[in-house]
Amino acid sequence: MNLHSKLLLITLFSIAMAYLESAVVVYLRELYYPEGFYFPLKLIPENILIIELGRELATIIMLLTIGWVSGKNLSEKIAFFLFSFGVWDIFYYIWLKVFLNWPESLFTDDLLFLIPVPWISPVLAPVLVSIVFILFSILVLRETEAGNKIKLDKINFILILIGVALILISFVWDFEKRLNSVSPVEFMWIVFVIGLIFMTIGLFQIIYKKNKEE
Repeated sequence: MNLHSKLLLITLFSIAMAYLESAVVVYLRELYYPEGFYFPLKLIPENILIIELGRELATIIMLLTIGWVSGKNLSEKIAFFLFSFGVWDIFYYIWLKVFLNWPESLFTDDLLFLIPVPWISPVLAPVLVSIVFILFSILVLRETEAGNKIKLDKINFILILIGVALILISFVWDFEKRLNSVSPVEFMWIVFVIGLIFMTIGLFQIIYKKNKEE
């Protein structure tokens, strides 16, 4: 199977998975947030919260699995995972827009994730990260399809690590206060943007340096 066929199938898988994910959220909001999904958020029952944590973990495991079985080497496995993650994340919001006409805008606050603590940000932030993941993974897969090896040097690794750390800090910073805040919730846009720039430079320099060496 060629690269285009694999990407098409993974895209279909990710879109369908995003549909399932968003459908679950529709049910949860109907049950626990019928008045609308706004901060401050009321807590859902502990037994449901535990199931929700398991669902989020299962989602990541499924995305990792599709990347692992699709790639021939580590670079491809990571790239296919990042691609599927990005498509899934973007279409999750597209489906919610179709089902609930939510989010109202890309700056609407969302509770992104619960592991290990709540992640909170405007919808635009994870969408931007997903776009970077998709573009980077396509470039990596084009290189590996051509028989070229992708190498991660120390500088790029540090840039990516710093970028990811700053992005995560912007998501989880002062989460308890933000959970109990009134929408719109304060978000560390400067920290996020700096983190996104560092991560993007680190990722795309891998491709740039490789092509420059040839």
